[in-house]
This record gives sequence, C-alpha cells and structure tokens, in this order.
Amino acid sequence: QVQLVESGGGLVQAGGSLRLSCAASGRTFSSYAMGWFRQAPGEDREFVAAINWGGDRTYYADSVKGRFTISRDTAENTMHLQMDSLNPGDTALYYCAAGSSLFDLYSDPDYWGQGTQVTVSS
Repeated sequence: QVQLVESGGGLVQAGGSLRLSCAASGRTFSSYAMGWFRQAPGEDREFVAAINWGGDRTYYADSVKGRFTISRDTAENTMHLQMDSLNPGDTALYYCAAGSSLFDLYSDPDYWGQGTQVTVSS
C-alpha cells in the first residue's frame, strides 16, 4: 500500500519557522516528482513547491519564493519543506503529493498525503 505521511506542522508565531516532512512508503519515489500543496479554510487547494525526481530542479509559488525551501532525500524516500518568515497568510493544511512527472504533479498527482496543519499567529 502506497502511503505519503506528512509531519512537522504546528502552531508558530509570525516570523517563525517550521520544517515539514513527507515520508513515502509502499514504493520508491525516486523517479517521481514530488511537491507540496496547501488549502486554507474556504479556499481552493493551491500549489506551494515542487522538486523533480533528480532533486536538482525546484519550483515555487510566488507567494513563498525566497521563504520556503523544498528538498528531498531519495535514499530515505523523504521530502522536506523548510518554511521561514512565516506569516498568517501561510496558515493552511499542507499536503504532500507525488506525480510521475512534474506535469502530472501539477495537474493530477498520483498520490496524496493526508495533510498536516500549519497555523501562524500574528
């Protein structure tokens, strides 16, 4: 059974940092593009960041560029999102996702995690 499990969410004050992790099991994701999406209450789910299978290309939403850093450890089948300079607008449920290509990741990921809550207080 393929699973993506997020961890690392929590409550943090504005200006603080959090590091999210996504652990993959059930198959190896070394050939998959992986990424993070988020959904705030009453809003649509939106793209946050993505990383290609080789880990040498990263992509970010404009709203998080320069503040968030995505990385992956292929040997450990894990992915991380370092989030710095957090603000209340970053409050959302953060999802890990995997797709067989970056296009698939953006349009219709093959796998989703259950999400981890990030709350930023002002």
